[in-house]
Amino acid sequence: MNISEITEKEDWENFVTKNDTDSFLHSWNWGEFNKNTGEKIWRLGFFQEKNLVAVALVIKVKARRGTFLFVPHGPVVDSEQSKKETIGELKSFLTVLGKKEGAAFIRISPIFKSNEENLAIFKKAGFKNAPIHMMHPETTWILNIDKDEANLLSEMKKNHRNLIRRAGKEGVEIIQGDSEEFLKSFYKIHMETVRRHHFVPFSYEYIKQELETFKKDGQISIFNARYENKIISSAIIVFYGNEAFYHHGASSSEHTKIPSSYLALFTAIQEAQKRGIKKFNFYGIVDNKPRHPWFGLSKFKKGFGGEEMSLVHCQDLPLNSRYRLTYLVETLRKIKRGY
Repeated sequence: MNISEITEKEDWENFVTKNDTDSFLHSWNWGEFNKNTGEKIWRLGFFQEKNLVAVALVIKVKARRGTFLFVPHGPVVDSEQSKKETIGELKSFLTVLGKKEGAAFIRISPIFKSNEENLAIFKKAGFKNAPIHMMHPETTWILNIDKDEANLLSEMKKNHRNLIRRAGKEGVEIIQGDSEEFLKSFYKIHMETVRRHHFVPFSYEYIKQELETFKKDGQISIFNARYENKIISSAIIVFYGNEAFYHHGASSSEHTKIPSSYLALFTAIQEAQKRGIKKFNFYGIVDNKPRHPWFGLSKFKKGFGGEEMSLVHCQDLPLNSRYRLTYLVETLRKIKRGY
């Protein structure tokens, strides 16, 4: 197996989107976004003779706890047969690259489904479960939207159907766009959500750069819910390959009894259908953890219908003793947050 960098966007996108792993975290534009925010990236192609059989986006992350090389929701492989060899070759390549770049460890958030066989591939290659709760969602909720509206509604929880209809009857209007004006409306209530639920927010510039990067290809849209001339909830959706992703959400502290978020997401699902997309990915969920900050949000997502998909837990490969500090800090943080 030979490894070389892929420099043509079309070659990369054609491979990723045809292999039924449409995570936008392995899109060409996610690489561009990270470059635009100052990160160093590599787009690696794995070839058997002249045939491309796998790709891996690698990001150099400079964190206070230590620099590391990160593969988000990857690598993407063309078949089950390619997995084992790809992971072995990726490990060898990144070990050399990591030492050259001063990285303390390699971290992979695999796009592989969680099962014993896939876990064994990483274990055999010398990886270990990362102490961090997750870098990116590992348990997601996915809805098949390749059906008509009547079937979509019938497969939801009754409460969700009623609240979607009620929002419309009470005068909620969903407006869709990708301008900075829409982003400013989103971010205002995003910060309200942060204060209410006590989590660390993304900066305005970070989300703005995401918007600017993906909007060039029409892959992102903001769905703002307006009620009595105020934006009271909002969702940012990324459309990539065969999936739409509920990437960011926010709600105002005002008019909390108006179910605008339900109508906003249903409108986003309808937009995905118009684009010919077959799956709606609600992104991260948690199960059976009532004290977890995502528990209520998870119930909200699951009420739209769909099924759970679990991925292999984030994997680490230490490169030097500095990894111990990362392991300690992330373990303590995980305990503190009750994960």
